Amino acid sequence: MVISIGFEGSANKLGIGIVKDGEVLANCRRTYITPPGEGFLPRETAKHHQNNIILLLEETIKTSGIQPEQIDVVCFTKGPGIGSCLVSVAAVARTLAQLWNKPLIPVNHCIAHIEMGRLITGSDNPTVLYVSGGNTQVIAYSGKYYRIFGETIDIAVGNCLDRFARVLKLSNDPSPGYNIEQMAKNGKKYLKLPYVVKGMDVSFSGILSYIEEKAPSLLSSGEYTPEDLCFSLQETIFAMLIETTERAMSHCQSKEVLIVGGVGCNERLQDMMKIMCEERSAILYATDERFCIDNGVMIAHTGALMHNSGYKTTWENTFCTQRFRTDEVEVTWRS
Repeated sequence: MVISIGFEGSANKLGIGIVKDGEVLANCRRTYITPPGEGFLPRETAKHHQNNIILLLEETIKTSGIQPEQIDVVCFTKGPGIGSCLVSVAAVARTLAQLWNKPLIPVNHCIAHIEMGRLITGSDNPTVLYVSGGNTQVIAYSGKYYRIFGETIDIAVGNCLDRFARVLKLSNDPSPGYNIEQMAKNGKKYLKLPYVVKGMDVSFSGILSYIEEKAPSLLSSGEYTPEDLCFSLQETIFAMLIETTERAMSHCQSKEVLIVGGVGCNERLQDMMKIMCEERSAILYATDERFCIDNGVMIAHTGALMHNSGYKTTWENTFCTQRFRTDEVEVTWRS
């Protein structure tokens, strides 16, 4: 029996979670929200994490019903992410590990999303679509590594949605992507947008530039509503993601798809993926916002898997890195 605590703060979500042998005891989170039309800057986001992490730790310990001395391992996000945010959270995890005299496990953020998705949904060996504000990848496990079959060659899908939300001056509460999703539900008129799939990779920056340039005139003329533009953007970029995911499934002869990451909460993306899966006699696995959005539980769970498989690290190697690819990590806990 292993009880692990995980600290996540790679972007604007600060999360701390406690897991006991795959059972979630606490999953607490704070989100840094900026005014409409604005993104979150590294310095201010890191300050938010610094100001909230001790209060969030107290809440997490209280919610879990366990004491610090019962914790077996301390885990934190090593990367990828925003440097100042990663360092702010890692400093607290390092300090607690030394105070409590517990082993410290640095976790890959992307792999944590995958392992949390596998735990919650019960999926066995899925083709994974990982979609978030900073990452877009199609992934499958093979030979002790999570292999990347396709990815964005510029900005992530979540970043594309967030930046268009700024154009429309949508609220960042609870998230710009969520508010685009709600507006898209009322969109009726489709605007044809560039469809950019290059082999197994996708590109969103050109699509974003195109719709940013067209939006003012289309909206002022009344030809399209903001809801129409949100609908058009979602339909286009989600179709691109499903095309590349389906090709990866075909190559791997996979009958399972798992959607993870913050954009994975999007119900329209899930609906479109489900249609594709049904056509292939495959199963779609997805989770809700408790586990799709960045959280500490996924770090705690993945750290526990690493710890149980014999992973050890020295204090000198518990650093953070803004660039930490999914396929760099040897997956010692899967056969």
